[in-house]
Amino acid sequence: MKSVRFDGKSIVRIVDVPEPEPGADEVVVATVVSAICGSEMKAHKGDGQANGNPGHEAAGVVERVGANVTGIKVGQRVGASAIAGCGHCSFCARGQYTWCNNYKFYGSMHAEKFVIAARACHLLPDDVPWEVGVLISGDGLGVPYHSSTRMPKDGVDSVAVFGLGPVGLGNVLLQTYLGRRVAAIDLSEYRLDYAMKLGARWPVRAGTPTTVEQILELSAGQGVDIAIEAAGRPETAKQCFAVARKGGTVVFNGEQGELLLSPSDDFIRRDITALGCWFYHFREFGDMLRLYRNGLRVGDLVSHNYPLAEAPEAYAEFAAGRTAKVLLRMQA
Repeated sequence: MKSVRFDGKSIVRIVDVPEPEPGADEVVVATVVSAICGSEMKAHKGDGQANGNPGHEAAGVVERVGANVTGIKVGQRVGASAIAGCGHCSFCARGQYTWCNNYKFYGSMHAEKFVIAARACHLLPDDVPWEVGVLISGDGLGVPYHSSTRMPKDGVDSVAVFGLGPVGLGNVLLQTYLGRRVAAIDLSEYRLDYAMKLGARWPVRAGTPTTVEQILELSAGQGVDIAIEAAGRPETAKQCFAVARKGGTVVFNGEQGELLLSPSDDFIRRDITALGCWFYHFREFGDMLRLYRNGLRVGDLVSHNYPLAEAPEAYAEFAAGRTAKVLLRMQA
Protein backbone atom coordinates (compact mmCIF):
# COMPACT_ATOMS: atom_id res chain seq x y z
CA MET A 1 0.00 0.00 0.00
CA LYS A 2 1.00 3.65 -0.39
CA SER A 3 2.21 5.75 2.53
CA VAL A 4 3.89 9.10 3.18
CA ARG A 5 7.56 9.00 4.15
CA PHE A 6 9.55 11.91 5.63
CA ASP A 7 13.18 11.86 4.46
CA GLY A 8 14.02 15.06 6.35
CA LYS A 9 15.01 18.53 5.20
CA SER A 10 11.49 19.08 3.80
CA ILE A 11 11.65 16.07 1.48
CA VAL A 12 8.43 14.04 1.34
CA ARG A 13 7.91 10.89 -0.73
CA ILE A 14 5.17 8.38 -1.37
CA VAL A 15 6.46 4.85 -0.77
CA ASP A 16 5.16 1.29 -0.80
CA VAL A 17 4.90 -0.32 2.65
CA PRO A 18 3.35 -3.56 3.95
CA GLU A 19 -0.29 -3.43 4.95
CA PRO A 20 -0.78 -3.13 8.74
CA GLU A 21 -1.91 -6.10 10.79
CA PRO A 22 -4.32 -5.56 13.68
CA GLY A 23 -3.21 -6.79 17.07
CA ALA A 24 -5.53 -7.77 19.87
CA ASP A 25 -8.07 -5.00 20.57
CA GLU A 26 -7.07 -3.19 17.35
CA VAL A 27 -8.65 -2.59 13.96
CA VAL A 28 -7.35 -1.75 10.50
CA VAL A 29 -9.01 1.25 8.86
CA ALA A 30 -9.06 1.92 5.12
CA THR A 31 -8.27 5.63 5.12
CA VAL A 32 -10.59 8.04 3.36
CA VAL A 33 -8.96 11.24 4.57
CA SER A 34 -6.04 12.26 6.78
CA ALA A 35 -5.15 15.74 8.03
CA ILE A 36 -1.80 17.52 8.27
CA CYS A 37 -0.98 18.90 11.73
CA GLY A 38 1.47 21.67 12.54
CA SER A 39 3.26 19.37 14.99
CA GLU A 40 4.53 17.40 11.97
CA MET A 41 6.69 20.31 10.84
CA LYS A 42 9.51 19.41 13.24
CA ALA A 43 10.06 16.06 11.52
CA HIS A 44 9.27 17.53 8.10
CA LYS A 45 11.86 20.28 8.31
CA GLY A 46 14.30 18.35 10.49
CA ASP A 47 15.71 14.85 10.28
CA GLY A 48 12.58 13.14 9.03
CA GLN A 49 11.21 9.85 10.33
CA ALA A 50 12.83 6.53 9.55
CA ASN A 51 9.71 4.41 9.99
CA GLY A 52 6.12 5.36 9.24
CA ASN A 53 5.05 8.99 9.37
CA PRO A 54 3.79 11.41 12.06
CA GLY A 55 0.24 11.55 10.70
CA HIS A 56 -2.19 11.23 13.61
CA GLU A 57 -5.52 12.58 12.34
CA ALA A 58 -7.52 10.33 10.03
CA ALA A 59 -10.91 8.86 9.31
CA GLY A 60 -12.08 5.98 7.18
CA VAL A 61 -13.90 2.65 7.03
CA VAL A 62 -13.08 -0.33 9.24
CA GLU A 63 -11.62 -3.09 7.07
CA ARG A 64 -10.37 -5.68 9.57
CA VAL A 65 -10.77 -6.32 13.30
CA GLY A 66 -8.35 -8.03 15.64
CA ALA A 67 -8.97 -10.45 18.46
CA ASN A 68 -11.19 -9.36 21.36
CA VAL A 69 -12.71 -6.42 19.45
CA THR A 70 -16.33 -5.72 20.32
CA GLY A 71 -18.53 -2.79 19.40
CA ILE A 72 -16.67 -2.01 16.18
CA LYS A 73 -17.59 -3.82 12.96
CA VAL A 74 -16.18 -4.10 9.46
CA GLY A 75 -17.71 -1.47 7.19
CA GLN A 76 -18.35 1.17 9.86
CA ARG A 77 -17.25 4.79 9.38
CA VAL A 78 -14.84 5.88 12.11
CA GLY A 79 -12.67 8.79 13.14
CA ALA A 80 -9.51 7.92 15.07
CA SER A 81 -8.12 9.36 18.27
CA ALA A 82 -4.35 9.05 18.12
CA ILE A 83 -4.26 8.65 21.90
CA ALA A 84 -5.63 5.35 23.20
CA GLY A 85 -5.80 4.73 26.92
CA CYS A 86 -5.05 1.38 28.52
CA GLY A 87 -8.77 0.74 28.95
CA HIS A 88 -8.44 -0.39 32.57
CA CYS A 89 -7.66 2.64 34.75
CA SER A 90 -10.01 5.18 36.32
CA PHE A 91 -9.06 7.84 33.75
CA CYS A 92 -9.98 5.54 30.87
CA ALA A 93 -13.27 4.72 32.56
CA ARG A 94 -14.03 8.46 32.42
CA GLY A 95 -12.91 8.80 28.80
CA GLN A 96 -9.79 10.79 29.73
CA TYR A 97 -7.23 8.89 27.66
CA THR A 98 -4.60 11.63 27.73
CA TRP A 99 -4.43 11.32 31.52
CA CYS A 100 -3.90 7.54 31.41
CA ASN A 101 -0.44 6.67 32.69
CA ASN A 102 -0.16 3.90 30.09
CA TYR A 103 -1.67 5.51 27.01
CA LYS A 104 -0.44 4.55 23.54
CA PHE A 105 0.12 6.93 20.64
CA TYR A 106 -0.88 5.74 17.17
CA GLY A 107 0.62 7.39 14.08
CA SER A 108 1.42 6.59 10.43
CA MET A 109 -2.08 7.66 9.38
CA HIS A 110 -0.96 9.35 6.15
CA ALA A 111 -1.39 6.06 4.34
CA GLU A 112 -4.01 4.07 2.50
CA LYS A 113 -4.61 2.05 5.66
CA PHE A 114 -3.71 2.43 9.32
CA VAL A 115 -4.05 0.46 12.54
CA ILE A 116 -5.70 1.90 15.64
CA ALA A 117 -7.01 0.64 18.98
CA ALA A 118 -10.70 -0.17 18.72
CA ARG A 119 -11.33 1.80 21.91
CA ALA A 120 -9.85 4.89 20.21
CA CYS A 121 -12.40 4.85 17.37
CA HIS A 122 -15.36 7.21 17.22
CA LEU A 123 -18.27 6.02 15.12
CA LEU A 124 -19.10 8.72 12.57
CA PRO A 125 -22.81 9.22 11.85
CA ASP A 126 -23.79 9.29 8.18
CA ASP A 127 -24.68 13.00 8.34
CA VAL A 128 -21.10 13.94 9.28
CA PRO A 129 -18.88 14.66 6.23
CA TRP A 130 -15.42 13.14 6.24
CA GLU A 131 -13.74 16.56 6.55
CA VAL A 132 -15.73 17.25 9.71
CA GLY A 133 -15.31 13.76 11.12
CA VAL A 134 -11.52 13.88 10.92
CA LEU A 135 -11.42 17.24 12.72
CA ILE A 136 -13.78 16.39 15.60
CA SER A 137 -12.11 13.03 16.21
CA GLY A 138 -8.57 14.42 16.04
CA ASP A 139 -6.80 17.45 17.44
CA GLY A 140 -7.88 19.78 14.61
CA LEU A 141 -10.90 20.82 16.65
CA GLY A 142 -10.07 18.64 19.65
CA VAL A 143 -7.37 20.92 21.06
CA PRO A 144 -9.41 24.15 20.70
CA TYR A 145 -12.48 22.50 22.17
CA HIS A 146 -10.66 20.91 25.12
CA SER A 147 -8.96 24.25 25.78
CA SER A 148 -12.35 25.97 25.85
CA THR A 149 -13.57 23.62 28.58
CA ARG A 150 -10.75 24.76 30.85
CA MET A 151 -11.04 28.49 30.18
CA PRO A 152 -13.18 30.79 32.33
CA LYS A 153 -16.80 30.71 31.19
CA ASP A 154 -18.02 34.06 32.53
CA GLY A 155 -16.71 37.56 31.99
CA VAL A 156 -14.78 36.68 28.83
CA ASP A 157 -15.16 39.20 26.03
CA SER A 158 -11.75 39.39 24.32
CA VAL A 159 -9.31 36.69 23.22
CA ALA A 160 -5.91 36.94 21.50
CA VAL A 161 -4.73 33.93 19.50
CA PHE A 162 -0.99 33.84 18.79
CA GLY A 163 -0.18 31.53 15.87
CA LEU A 164 -2.67 30.73 13.15
CA GLY A 165 -1.77 27.22 12.20
CA PRO A 166 -4.65 24.71 12.29
CA VAL A 167 -4.98 24.75 16.08
CA GLY A 168 -4.81 28.54 16.24
CA LEU A 169 -7.43 28.87 13.52
CA GLY A 170 -9.55 26.31 15.35
CA ASN A 171 -9.38 28.54 18.42
CA VAL A 172 -10.42 31.54 16.31
CA LEU A 173 -13.40 29.63 14.91
CA LEU A 174 -14.59 28.34 18.28
CA GLN A 175 -14.03 31.52 20.29
CA THR A 176 -15.89 33.66 17.77
CA TYR A 177 -18.70 31.09 17.76
CA LEU A 178 -18.88 31.58 21.53
CA GLY A 179 -19.42 35.31 20.94
CA ARG A 180 -15.99 36.60 21.88
CA ARG A 181 -13.98 39.29 20.10
CA VAL A 182 -10.81 37.73 18.77
CA ALA A 183 -7.45 39.25 17.83
CA ALA A 184 -5.56 36.92 15.47
CA ILE A 185 -1.77 37.19 15.37
CA ASP A 186 0.55 35.60 12.80
CA LEU A 187 3.33 36.27 10.28
CA SER A 188 1.38 34.81 7.34
CA GLU A 189 -0.87 37.21 5.47
CA TYR A 190 -2.78 34.23 4.10
CA ARG A 191 -3.58 32.95 7.58
CA LEU A 192 -4.42 36.41 8.88
CA ASP A 193 -6.96 36.76 6.06
CA TYR A 194 -8.27 33.28 6.76
CA ALA A 195 -8.76 34.10 10.44
CA MET A 196 -10.90 37.06 9.43
CA LYS A 197 -13.07 34.75 7.30
CA LEU A 198 -13.53 32.58 10.38
CA GLY A 199 -14.76 35.54 12.41
CA ALA A 200 -11.70 37.22 13.93
CA ARG A 201 -12.25 40.90 14.71
CA TRP A 202 -8.66 42.15 14.50
CA PRO A 203 -5.74 40.87 12.38
CA VAL A 204 -2.37 41.68 13.96
CA ARG A 205 0.95 41.15 12.22
CA ALA A 206 3.38 39.17 14.38
CA GLY A 207 7.06 39.91 14.71
CA THR A 208 6.83 43.70 14.74
CA PRO A 209 8.05 46.01 17.51
CA THR A 210 4.45 47.13 18.07
CA THR A 211 2.64 43.76 18.12
CA VAL A 212 1.96 43.89 21.87
CA GLU A 213 1.12 47.60 21.77
CA GLN A 214 -1.44 47.02 19.00
CA ILE A 215 -3.24 44.37 21.02
CA LEU A 216 -3.24 46.52 24.15
CA GLU A 217 -4.62 49.42 22.13
CA LEU A 218 -7.44 47.20 20.83
CA SER A 219 -8.32 46.38 24.43
CA ALA A 220 -8.26 50.01 25.60
CA GLY A 221 -4.97 49.43 27.36
CA GLN A 222 -6.39 46.84 29.75
CA GLY A 223 -5.31 43.66 28.00
CA VAL A 224 -7.39 40.72 26.79
CA ASP A 225 -9.30 38.29 28.98
CA ILE A 226 -7.62 35.23 27.46
CA ALA A 227 -4.37 34.92 25.48
CA ILE A 228 -3.79 31.63 23.62
CA GLU A 229 -0.27 30.54 22.63
CA ALA A 230 -0.64 28.28 19.58
CA ALA A 231 2.64 29.04 17.81
CA GLY A 232 4.97 27.07 20.07
CA ARG A 233 7.50 29.89 20.32
CA PRO A 234 8.99 31.45 23.48
CA GLU A 235 8.63 35.01 22.19
CA THR A 236 4.90 34.62 21.59
CA ALA A 237 4.50 32.94 24.97
CA LYS A 238 6.03 36.01 26.61
CA GLN A 239 3.75 38.23 24.55
CA CYS A 240 0.72 36.31 25.81
CA PHE A 241 1.59 37.32 29.36
CA ALA A 242 2.20 40.88 28.22
CA VAL A 243 -1.26 41.25 26.64
CA ALA A 244 -3.30 39.35 29.25
CA ARG A 245 -5.25 41.67 31.53
CA LYS A 246 -4.91 41.59 35.31
CA GLY A 247 -6.76 38.50 36.47
CA GLY A 248 -6.60 37.12 32.92
CA THR A 249 -5.71 33.68 31.59
CA VAL A 250 -2.89 32.40 29.38
CA VAL A 251 -3.49 29.12 27.55
CA PHE A 252 -0.64 27.02 26.15
CA ASN A 253 -1.44 24.92 23.07
CA GLY A 254 1.89 25.11 21.23
CA GLU A 255 4.59 22.63 22.26
CA GLN A 256 7.93 24.21 23.13
CA GLY A 257 10.96 23.91 25.37
CA GLU A 258 11.97 25.87 28.44
CA LEU A 259 10.65 29.39 28.94
CA LEU A 260 11.86 31.97 31.45
CA LEU A 261 8.95 33.47 33.41
CA SER A 262 8.83 35.52 36.59
CA PRO A 263 6.46 34.24 39.29
CA SER A 264 6.18 37.78 40.64
CA ASP A 265 5.86 39.82 37.45
CA ASP A 266 4.03 37.32 35.25
CA PHE A 267 1.74 35.69 37.83
CA ILE A 268 1.55 36.96 41.40
CA ARG A 269 1.28 40.73 41.00
CA ARG A 270 -1.24 40.45 38.17
CA ASP A 271 -3.29 37.45 39.38
CA ILE A 272 -2.60 35.61 36.12
CA THR A 273 -3.73 32.01 35.57
CA ALA A 274 -1.84 29.85 33.07
CA LEU A 275 -2.93 26.43 31.86
CA GLY A 276 -1.84 23.85 29.33
CA CYS A 277 -4.09 21.75 27.10
CA TRP A 278 -2.93 18.68 25.17
CA PHE A 279 -5.10 16.85 22.63
CA TYR A 280 -8.63 16.28 23.99
CA HIS A 281 -10.53 13.89 26.23
CA PHE A 282 -12.03 10.99 24.28
CA ARG A 283 -15.38 11.62 25.96
CA GLU A 284 -15.55 15.14 24.46
CA PHE A 285 -16.28 13.86 20.95
CA GLY A 286 -20.05 13.98 21.53
CA ASP A 287 -19.85 17.60 22.65
CA MET A 288 -17.97 18.58 19.49
CA LEU A 289 -20.46 16.69 17.36
CA ARG A 290 -23.29 18.64 18.99
CA LEU A 291 -21.50 21.93 18.34
CA TYR A 292 -21.19 21.02 14.66
CA ARG A 293 -24.86 20.12 14.45
CA ASN A 294 -25.74 23.38 16.20
CA GLY A 295 -23.95 25.48 13.60
CA LEU A 296 -20.21 25.47 14.33
CA ARG A 297 -18.66 25.64 10.83
CA VAL A 298 -16.02 22.98 11.44
CA GLY A 299 -15.51 22.28 7.74
CA ASP A 300 -14.48 25.90 7.15
CA LEU A 301 -11.14 25.12 8.80
CA VAL A 302 -10.16 23.13 5.71
CA SER A 303 -8.64 25.26 2.95
CA HIS A 304 -7.03 22.58 0.75
CA ASN A 305 -7.58 18.98 -0.32
CA TYR A 306 -4.82 17.00 -2.05
CA PRO A 307 -4.70 13.42 -3.31
CA LEU A 308 -2.17 11.30 -1.45
CA ALA A 309 0.13 11.34 -4.48
CA GLU A 310 0.48 15.11 -4.14
CA ALA A 311 1.52 15.02 -0.47
CA PRO A 312 4.92 16.66 -1.24
CA GLU A 313 3.14 19.73 -2.64
CA ALA A 314 0.67 19.72 0.25
CA TYR A 315 3.47 19.84 2.82
CA ALA A 316 5.36 22.53 0.93
CA GLU A 317 2.30 24.80 0.84
CA PHE A 318 1.47 24.11 4.49
CA ALA A 319 5.05 24.82 5.62
CA ALA A 320 5.04 28.09 3.66
CA GLY A 321 1.97 29.33 5.54
CA ARG A 322 -0.22 29.35 2.42
CA THR A 323 -2.92 27.04 3.82
CA ALA A 324 -5.21 26.55 6.75
CA LYS A 325 -6.03 22.90 7.52
CA VAL A 326 -4.90 20.56 4.73
CA LEU A 327 -6.45 17.17 4.02
CA LEU A 328 -4.95 14.26 2.08
CA ARG A 329 -7.57 12.24 0.20
CA MET A 330 -7.04 8.58 -0.54
CA GLN A 331 -8.11 6.70 -3.64
CA ALA A 332 -11.61 5.20 -3.44
